Amino acid sequence: MLEADGLRKRYGDTVALDGVSLKVGPGEMFGFVGANGAGKTTTMRIIMGVLSADGGEVRWNGKQAGHEIRRRFGYMPEERGLYAKMRVAEQIEYFGTLAGMSAQAAHRSSDALIERLGLTERRDDHVDTLSLGNQQRVQLAVALIHEPEVLVLDEPFSGLDPIAVDALAGVLAERVSAGVPVVFSSHQLDLVEQLCDSVGIIKGGRMIAGGTVAELRARESRKRLRMVVTGAAPGWIDRLPGEIIAKTDRPPQGDPAVEDHDSYDEVILAPSDDQEALRVAAQAGRVRHFAWQEPSLAEIFREVVA
Repeated sequence: MLEADGLRKRYGDTVALDGVSLKVGPGEMFGFVGANGAGKTTTMRIIMGVLSADGGEVRWNGKQAGHEIRRRFGYMPEERGLYAKMRVAEQIEYFGTLAGMSAQAAHRSSDALIERLGLTERRDDHVDTLSLGNQQRVQLAVALIHEPEVLVLDEPFSGLDPIAVDALAGVLAERVSAGVPVVFSSHQLDLVEQLCDSVGIIKGGRMIAGGTVAELRARESRKRLRMVVTGAAPGWIDRLPGEIIAKTDRPPQGDPAVEDHDSYDEVILAPSDDQEALRVAAQAGRVRHFAWQEPSLAEIFREVVA
């Protein structure tokens, strides 16, 4: 169990962290989300010992995390932490030896990671000649080289194409299945929702919401209806009871259920009366879809930080 308990950090008059706490169990992937400057990177740097906290502590399996414990952690910073003129394989092995591995063990582990991350054809290239995606793969290999007991990753998917995202996600899933706790921050909330067992939302240095995505959805204050109506006259949406969260008059491309001559209205509604909403929609036109909709993590995020 990785625990951060009541972390506090101040820079002059600026409060960067105000009592941030989180827990990540074995084999759990924790998504850390928040706006720029909310405190994600500061929290991760304190967990890794790169920064010292003004208050609170970091524990691993109940023991306060000192230097020797943190050597068993793997860290991927948002900024590149690589030597640009070193070759890929040489670089990964070098970081393995810094983590205390023998040269032979670092070589074996590096070879396995290079193959797993699709870097075989780039193993002898200098880092500064690689694409952003391949540099991210090297950075992840550096974090994984010593088989860490914890992974802390700051924006690991930033700027990656879908193939690179899948490769990194697959490697992280393997580590999670082996029981490694993983903490990663991301602005890509769809990825957080897809990959993570639990989520923490931070704002202004304070953790304002946390739990599984299902638990966060259960706290959402507004239930949402999604309805699709075709053939309705303009203005019918104004008669719906409740708050209009979103609406569009553009059908999905290639949707065979919507004829070209039909008007199309898609509405996301927080209804005050769902049965009245159905009655209004049915009187206005043909109801193609009418169902409760679970909010996405992005919608939950907007709700709780507002």
